[in-house]
Amino acid sequence: MGWNNPAGHNGGDPGSVESWLISAGRDRRPGSPLNVPPCLASNFVLGDRRAYSRDDGTPGWEALEEIVGGLEGGSAVSFASGMAGIAAIFDQLPTDSVVALPDDCYQGVAGLAEAGERRGRWKVHRLAVADTARWVEMCGAADLIWLESPSNPLLAVAELDVICAAPRKSGAILGVDNTFATPLNQRPLTLGADVSVQSVTKFIGGHSDLLCGVVTVRDARLLAALRMARELGGATPGTLETFLAVRGVRTLAVRLERAQSNAMTLAERLGRHANITLTRYPGLASHPTHDAARRQLKGFGTIISFDVRADAAAADAVCSEVRLIHHATSLGAVESTIERRAGIPGQEHLPPTLLRLSVGIEAVEDLWSDLDRALRNVGGTRD
Repeated sequence: MGWNNPAGHNGGDPGSVESWLISAGRDRRPGSPLNVPPCLASNFVLGDRRAYSRDDGTPGWEALEEIVGGLEGGSAVSFASGMAGIAAIFDQLPTDSVVALPDDCYQGVAGLAEAGERRGRWKVHRLAVADTARWVEMCGAADLIWLESPSNPLLAVAELDVICAAPRKSGAILGVDNTFATPLNQRPLTLGADVSVQSVTKFIGGHSDLLCGVVTVRDARLLAALRMARELGGATPGTLETFLAVRGVRTLAVRLERAQSNAMTLAERLGRHANITLTRYPGLASHPTHDAARRQLKGFGTIISFDVRADAAAADAVCSEVRLIHHATSLGAVESTIERRAGIPGQEHLPPTLLRLSVGIEAVEDLWSDLDRALRNVGGTRD
């Protein structure tokens, strides 16, 4: 697969996404460190382009932004977290705006939208992810069209190709939270989105050891506005966080390949398990938006959600029974994690027995043995 080479990259055309991940964001001048070291400085000797890190950035930020910007096919702005980046996007809206938001999305985004609506900043319309006709209609009326695909945690895949091609209200922003897909499986900007967001905390970093976010755009004015929002809001990424993110993203391709293979195997087996009533994974033919996923995604991701037979207590017990898989929130790391989403404040509307499983890179048979044992023990057939 050919890969776009952002202007200014010093390493030549890497030829593929896998090579871009390894080669981008490095200083290739003789005598330079091979890896971008942490720059533990808040201010700099005056006379060059850097004066203060909040305003002028650090080499670590720039390396991360070059790598992710190249992956997404645009120019990137790094933030202290994914939510900080999303807040900066919402901050571009004028008073009395209209926001179109999925009915299934990250609770932090839903909370941000609801808080702004309470203060009279905008009016929120919640839409079913798969209701393409309604999204197309809202493109002509909304100031911000916010999509999350696949969605969290029901894993609905929006028809981004159709929605992004629809005529939009003048000045409107169409943004896509691309965290679950990653830029390796989906590139919203190439489909016509204005903004693509990555929670670097998840797959980009990949090791459950940092908080960071990246917003990627193609429009120069929006890029400048987001950089200003970061500067004025103080939503700057930390030095250690960007160092860890750059180190983590180098292995994204190999991590994603292994974890997606594991997820497909587990999803197929969970779909046949006697103690599971429903398995959601975009790669399964039974998934309601499988056709859209197959058309748009290069890979189906590493997240599975499934409903445990019986009640919420049984679902909680599965989380307690697993030994290799960790009972923890978040996702996208090398280790597999599981949690009951309806037990989290703000997520009570979800099915009470739904478990969200983030599949890691462990041996798939070990993961299956752990899951199957926990499910059978909770279901009454103990080892």
